[in-house]
Amino acid sequence: MDWIRKNGPGLLLCLGIALPSWLLGKKFAIVGGPVIAILLGMMVAMVWTPGEKARPGIGFSSKYILQGAVVLLGFGMDLGLVLETGKQSLPIIVCTILTSLVIAFLMHKGMGIPENISTLVGVGSSICGGSAIAATAPAIDADDREVAQAISVIFFFNVLAAILFPILGRAIGFNTTSGESFGIFAGTAVNDTSSVTAAAATWDSMWNLGSQTLDKAVTVKLTRTLAIIPITLVLSMRQAKKVARKGGEASGFSVKKSFPMFILYFILASILTTLSVHGGLTMDFFIPLKTLSKFCIVLAMAAIGLNSNLIDLVKNSGKPILLGGACWLGITLMALFMQDVMGIW
Repeated sequence: MDWIRKNGPGLLLCLGIALPSWLLGKKFAIVGGPVIAILLGMMVAMVWTPGEKARPGIGFSSKYILQGAVVLLGFGMDLGLVLETGKQSLPIIVCTILTSLVIAFLMHKGMGIPENISTLVGVGSSICGGSAIAATAPAIDADDREVAQAISVIFFFNVLAAILFPILGRAIGFNTTSGESFGIFAGTAVNDTSSVTAAAATWDSMWNLGSQTLDKAVTVKLTRTLAIIPITLVLSMRQAKKVARKGGEASGFSVKKSFPMFILYFILASILTTLSVHGGLTMDFFIPLKTLSKFCIVLAMAAIGLNSNLIDLVKNSGKPILLGGACWLGITLMALFMQDVMGIW
C-alpha cells in the first residue's frame, strides 16, 4: 500500500499520456508511440509542473519500467532463428555498428558533443533505436533530457529512412523479384522497428512480394537487437570504473556491481523463448509479452517527456542532429558497401 501511495499518482499521470500515445502510434506507425508520448509529456510539462506527489511515480516509470520493457523484449527473440539469419547478415551488422560508434566518438571529441548524447545517438542509430536507448540509458546514468534528445534525433532520421529507402533501393537496382536484398538493407540500415517495418512493407507492396521483405527485415533487426547485450555490458563497466575513479581508490570497482541485472533477465527471457519455441510453442504465444514491452516503452517515454523541457530540447538539438545525420549516412553507406562486397544485391 505504501508503494502504491508513493508511486500511484505519477504512474497514473504517465498512463494517462501513454494510452492515447499508444493508440495514435498505431494509427501513425511511421512516427510511433514512444515519440508521441515524449512530445505529449513535454507539452504537459510546459503548462503544468508535476507536483511532489507525482514525482516518485514519474521517476519509477522512467527508470524501472524502462528496464522492464527491455527484459520483456527478450520474449520476442528466438535465438535459433536469430543465429541462423546472423550467418548471412552478421558481417554487415558488425560493420554498421562499428561505423556508427566510431562516428559518434569522433564527433564527441571533435565537436564537443556531450558524451552521453553521443553514446545514446551512436548506439540508437546502429542497433535498434528506442529499445537500444532504453537499455543504454541506465548503463551510463543518462538523464531524462538526454534520453529525450536522443529519441527525438533518432525519430527524425527514422522518418527519412522509411520514406527515402524504398526509392533509393529502386534507384540503385536492388532485386525486385525477391525481398532478400532490400530486407537485409532495411534490417541493418534503419534503426527503429516501426521504420524497418514501414520501409520493408513499402518494398513488398511496390513489387507484389507478399511479406518476403518484411519477414527478412524483421529477422535481421532481431539479430541486431542482440548487440544490446555486449554494448550495454561494456558501457556499464566503463561507467562503474569512471564513478570509482571519481570516488577515489576506496570506492573500488566491482564487475558484480556494475553488471546491469535487467540485461541478465533479457538474456534469460530470450533463452526461455528459444527453448519454448523448440519445444513446440509458436512465437504467437509470446505476442502479448512483446506488445507489453512496446507499451512499457511508451509509458516510460511519457515519464521522460514530463521530465524534459521542449524549449531547451529545440535550442540544444543542432549538434545532436548533425551527429544523428552523420551516423545515419555512415550506416547507410557501409550497409550498401558490405552488401555489394558480399553479392547481396
